[in-house]
Amino acid sequence: MSTVLIAVLAALAVGLGVYVAFLLSGKRTTLDKARADARVEAEKAAEILQNSRKEAANILKEAALQAKDHLLQVKIDFEKETRDRKNELSQLEKRLLQKEDQLDRKTEQVEARAAEYTKKDREIAEQERKLEAAQADLDARVAASRVELERVAGLSAEQAKAEIVELISDEAKLEAGKKIRVMDEEFKEEATQKGRKMISLAVQRYAADYVAEHVVSAVPLPSEEMKGRIIGREGRNIRAFEAATGIDVIIDDTPEAVILSGFNPIRREIARISLTRLLQDGRIHPARIEETVEKVAKEVEETIREAGEQALFDLGIHGVHADLVKLIGRLKYRTSYGQNIYTHSLEVAFLCGMIASELGLNAKIAKRAGLLHDIGKAVDHEVEGPHALIGADLARKYGEPAKIVHAIGAHHEDESPKDILPILVQAADALSGARPGARREMLANYLKRLEDLEAIAKSFAGVEKSYAIQAGREIRIIVDYQKIGDDAATILARDIAKKIEKNLSYPGQIRVTVIRETRAIEYAR
Repeated sequence: MSTVLIAVLAALAVGLGVYVAFLLSGKRTTLDKARADARVEAEKAAEILQNSRKEAANILKEAALQAKDHLLQVKIDFEKETRDRKNELSQLEKRLLQKEDQLDRKTEQVEARAAEYTKKDREIAEQERKLEAAQADLDARVAASRVELERVAGLSAEQAKAEIVELISDEAKLEAGKKIRVMDEEFKEEATQKGRKMISLAVQRYAADYVAEHVVSAVPLPSEEMKGRIIGREGRNIRAFEAATGIDVIIDDTPEAVILSGFNPIRREIARISLTRLLQDGRIHPARIEETVEKVAKEVEETIREAGEQALFDLGIHGVHADLVKLIGRLKYRTSYGQNIYTHSLEVAFLCGMIASELGLNAKIAKRAGLLHDIGKAVDHEVEGPHALIGADLARKYGEPAKIVHAIGAHHEDESPKDILPILVQAADALSGARPGARREMLANYLKRLEDLEAIAKSFAGVEKSYAIQAGREIRIIVDYQKIGDDAATILARDIAKKIEKNLSYPGQIRVTVIRETRAIEYAR
């Protein structure tokens, strides 16, 4: 169609050109010639139009053929897809029929089993009925026999049973009491002998100094004039020293000596070494003081680490956390009643290992528990609570085994002992601390503290008796159950603890235990 349109437009253009030429020329001959040319062009246009129509007809025929071919292909594809779907449906139908047949067979089997079970239930019910009848007959015969036996014996069944049981029970109690008493005496004697032997062997095998080194808090001076140099102009030296170390410097009338006062033993040791070096050097001014204290602090930290590693090396213990090693070294500057806790811990570890060997236990675990039993004292001035529980928390934090943690926490019975290891640590701890000269408390002062402790408990209404035990670490109070109830007993324990804290000076902590029991008393007349 586009070709025809082009031909028509070409013819019109030719005609228009001829007409324009005619108008311009105005000549007749030119018009004739133009007409002749127009006819020629018209014939050409007609020919072009005819050819274009033929070409358009061919294009239409070709498009129709292509459409028929496409329709045929679509039909073939649809038929193929339909056949595939029919095949799939056929297979699904076959599988459904198979499953239905299987389900029918299983249903038949279930029904058959149900019928069989129903039959068995009827048979069992019949057997039970027969057994019940036989049991009833047997019970009747037993009852008749019992009546006849009671008639012949002159006693009822309950009376005869009671007499027999009482006779056998009395004889059994008598024999059991004899055997228990003999076994108890033998056991106590044997246990006492073995315990004494093991303790004596352990003590003999380990020899240590009776009096252990403790931290010195008095620094000697070469002359009295050094006190003025320590104080410095307008007190600047002593203020700088106290600020750098955290320790109070007491300068009094003590000849050629300065007292260092501080609660932290490590800071006190740093201050002692620093002041000694400053006195030896002679240059005492704030800058030199800060430099010396910083240097000494690093040296003391290194000494602490080396002390912890040396303790582990001496005992053959491995796998201890690095922070726990430092805490062991810090015990070197901690004392209790004048006894150095570092030396005490080593001694307890050795004793634990020896006693464990005698008992056939693991000596390495016992040594580990003995070494770490007082680890809480390394930080007890920084953390509230009893040192045993503080030490158990530290050991748990740094990955120690549960047995070691429990032994640390229970060695003063802050926890109930669950195995033999805490008892072993308690024994070694008592041996190390109770040796003559191990601790520096006067006997008179010790007895006076126990008497004051018991007197405080007895000063409260309703208290019948009080006993100071565990070397003054615990006081047990027995109260009148008629005057003190359960709730009042809790309040009484707290009040006694508060009064002890207020009126007594003592190391560590004191456990207050109030015991109340209900007694029912009746008299047989």
